Amino acid sequence: MANKRKQYNAQFKAKVALAAIRGEKTVAELASQYEVHPTMINNWKRQLLEGASNVFESSSSAVSAQSDQQAQIDELYRQIGQLKVERDFLANRLVGK
Repeated sequence: MANKRKQYNAQFKAKVALAAIRGEKTVAELASQYEVHPTMINNWKRQLLEGASNVFESSSSAVSAQSDQQAQIDELYRQIGQLKVERDFLANRLVGK
């Protein structure tokens, strides 16, 4: 039976990556403490540093994305309503024959 990979949640990854960035312990010490391979810690640290600029992006882009998402949801609800009407119409026609 193959070993299953361990999945780490985002909070754990952030905690370990921040500890690595602080530099209070070496990556090897952190790997031993958290029982994670040092390469994973370095990858998480790199991802955190690359994604840190997203924290400071303007909220207008977030609002724009949210409004686009809401427009898509509204369109989907409209399509659902239309499909329900068509289904009911066809069901009535079928029963009527």
